[in-house]
Amino acid sequence: MDNTTIKTYTNGDVTIRWEPAKCIHSARCIKGLPEVFNTEKRPWITIDGSDTPNIIAQVGMCPSGALSHFMNDKASVSNPNANSICTIEAMTNGPLLIHGTITIKHMDGTEEEKHNVNAFCRCGASTKKPFCDGTHRKVGFQG
Repeated sequence: MDNTTIKTYTNGDVTIRWEPAKCIHSARCIKGLPEVFNTEKRPWITIDGSDTPNIIAQVGMCPSGALSHFMNDKASVSNPNANSICTIEAMTNGPLLIHGTITIKHMDGTEEEKHNVNAFCRCGASTKKPFCDGTHRKVGFQG
């Protein structure tokens, strides 16, 4: 999949957005709500597998921001941290998780605003810098 692929899944009440290029394969979604998220099935997201509040709660735990949601009656991506303080969390042997709304200034001078949770590389081996791509597991990063 290319870096622009976005897939959506809806139950009429809520729509889940999945951006595969952002996914670091932490498996929090699969472990937390396997009746909705199951990589053994196609499609791997079965949104009718649980109720809307459980789906929203699980999507909110995605460490990379690859999963997000919006309520269909509001038609905009949820952004619960838009007006909150940014929080940084160091994952054991993994990325830095940045919770909140941030502006990223890239080396080429471009800027982008990010919402919810974003995972930043700490191991130095990611091919998607500054973002984590899960390579820390392959290189045995400790930290």
